[in-house]
Amino acid sequence: MAILNRVIGPKVGGTEHLAFDVINGRMTILDTADKVADDEVLQLVKSTGMSAKPWDAGNAAEDQAAHLARQKRFTALSGGFWAAGFLYHIIETGLAGALGLFAGHEETAMPLAEAGLFAVAILFGVWLVAPKAWSSARRLSPDMNLLMVVAVAGAIGLGEFFEAATVAFFFSLSLYLESWSVGRARNAVSALLDLAPPTARVIRPDGTEADVPAAEVAVGDRFVVRGGDRIPLDGEVVEGAGAVDQAPITGESALVPKEAGDTVYAGTINGEGTLTIRATKAASDTVLAKIIRMVGDAHARRAPVEQWVAKFARIYTPIVMVLAIAIALLPPLLLGGDWDYWFYNALVLLVIACPCALVISTPVSIVAALTASARAGVLIKGGAYVEAPGHTTALAMDKTGTITMGEPEVAAVYPLGDASATDLIRRAAALEARSSHPLARAILARAEAEGVDLSAADDTRTVPGRGLEGRADGRSIWLGSDRFAEEKGFGGAIPADLRDRIEGAGSTLVVVGDETGVTGILELRDRIRPDAKCIVADLHAKGVKTIVMLTGDNERTARAVAAEVGIDEVRAELLPEDKVAAIEELVATHDMVAMIGDGVNDAPAMARAHYGIAMGAVGSDAAIETADIALMTDDIGRVPWLIGHSRRAMSIIRQNIAISLATKAAFVGLTAFGMASMWGAIAADVGVSLLVVANALRLLNGHRVKTGRSGGEPAGQHSNKGALAHGH
Repeated sequence: MAILNRVIGPKVGGTEHLAFDVINGRMTILDTADKVADDEVLQLVKSTGMSAKPWDAGNAAEDQAAHLARQKRFTALSGGFWAAGFLYHIIETGLAGALGLFAGHEETAMPLAEAGLFAVAILFGVWLVAPKAWSSARRLSPDMNLLMVVAVAGAIGLGEFFEAATVAFFFSLSLYLESWSVGRARNAVSALLDLAPPTARVIRPDGTEADVPAAEVAVGDRFVVRGGDRIPLDGEVVEGAGAVDQAPITGESALVPKEAGDTVYAGTINGEGTLTIRATKAASDTVLAKIIRMVGDAHARRAPVEQWVAKFARIYTPIVMVLAIAIALLPPLLLGGDWDYWFYNALVLLVIACPCALVISTPVSIVAALTASARAGVLIKGGAYVEAPGHTTALAMDKTGTITMGEPEVAAVYPLGDASATDLIRRAAALEARSSHPLARAILARAEAEGVDLSAADDTRTVPGRGLEGRADGRSIWLGSDRFAEEKGFGGAIPADLRDRIEGAGSTLVVVGDETGVTGILELRDRIRPDAKCIVADLHAKGVKTIVMLTGDNERTARAVAAEVGIDEVRAELLPEDKVAAIEELVATHDMVAMIGDGVNDAPAMARAHYGIAMGAVGSDAAIETADIALMTDDIGRVPWLIGHSRRAMSIIRQNIAISLATKAAFVGLTAFGMASMWGAIAADVGVSLLVVANALRLLNGHRVKTGRSGGEPAGQHSNKGALAHGH
């Protein structure tokens, strides 16, 4: 990435116009960049010793597999000739003589045949990195490829063909293992694709059934899913009943009952019964497809720790080159040391200083963390947001749908004056007829339950943060909060004792009226989630110092709910702009502030927080697009899990950095005292690379989410062009 930034950055107007996806080997030139022809970009990439082609998602996997196979072939050939040379030495000198190769310098000249075998091993080992090393040398910008080639060339110059072949083979092996590990992380994301079956059993107009590729099923087509089969497309159940395992999408272990009218998602499993489903989205537009695209693109937005590692590697490599030159020259010049001895030690330093393990471990860790969270029903939209939750000190959330169930019901109806309870419900339902707000659904459900004739009001208008206005039965009608009634001059008509009783119970008071005044009061109650108190306590235990409820509800109702679950602060009767102001206050006094909302109404406040979390993103395109992190269900219990997952990921990354740097430091110390060898240094480097990658991939087996509801343990990129770039 550093090389491509230096070479291509100036041509596109700066490095900020480039984005890199290490896992998929993709470079993206953003829309903000200066226009550059594709051919020129490809030539610039070629000048670095790498190869590139315009990005084609359909062929990307094939290209990546071909690149890995090429690395494997050259590594195998290098290893084969290295083994042949070593075997030749055993035949010539015996086992004791062969082991002497590992002790350092040979006293006798190496036979020509043996040297030839090691030379071929060297050739295959450096074949793929030599062009990049040459490009690095020409630009006077040393990188790890140049370090290795210089070390190999230096060993050849000293006549140490065994050491040179060992370094070349192990470095080639290290690069192959790096590509393999990246592929493993990439395949973990690709495995999500396997969740949706490739075909759907479509019902034709004549009633016959046929298996059709899912990509060819049109919106509106009907298809059949038998018990135990995976659902191929998002759709609506039109016939049948069953229970669906939605864990692949939401992370919930409990089966969800489905019947006619219910929504189902691609990749989920029909547990029992046969369902006839009408497709509502094309295969490329399902919730699962969006998840796959999001996870696939997320690691292009790098975490701060990744950026730190990249910057460190850029300054680290030139420093190592200078230090190696100093070790080679200063002891002989100043202390009369042996030139060959100190030159050899300088080469050892170049070998051990190669930052392969340091550079690769972080992106692999980030991708593993992103994939593990997606499996748990938590979508993280970039590496930066893997790191952020672990530092959260303040958390703001709405009341409805987070602390409460988000499914209020009309608990009581209080008509005033000449109005009857039926009149009150009819007028309220008329205003709410076309609304999808939870309170509206509760009022409409009550109207339906009582058999009230419903006719939508005319000229309906929403007053943000207040209520609704419209016309019905030839008169102006309205409903909303008690504040809305006060603004209309009718606040005094609300009985004080009734207001106190409703608000004291933690219920929501809705006033219904017309141009003459208040005609009645509705009491709506939203049940507090049974696990809400435990979740808030868990958040506090995880270091979230301040939890704030931001709600448009009245003060007394909000405080009653907050007191019951243990929330620290309450900001009530807020308009959308008031929520933004509240978040700004938190941002000014806390290091990391998160805002939990529905992804639509709370979008401004979520954008102002350090990161935003959308609740219940399944089926909501807006929620997925708006937030930095999307919870696929409305279970707030995933937030403590997210914080723990973030900390675990960052702990593993820090472990990998510490292991890499500690190993380097140890060998630098051994080299300074002449106690290290090149083959030992490269073996240690390969070993550390394997260790940190294995450590990173542990995140794929991350802790499961404990869901509060069931109590169980559940199982777009803005650019104008892209390139698939191969090479270190």
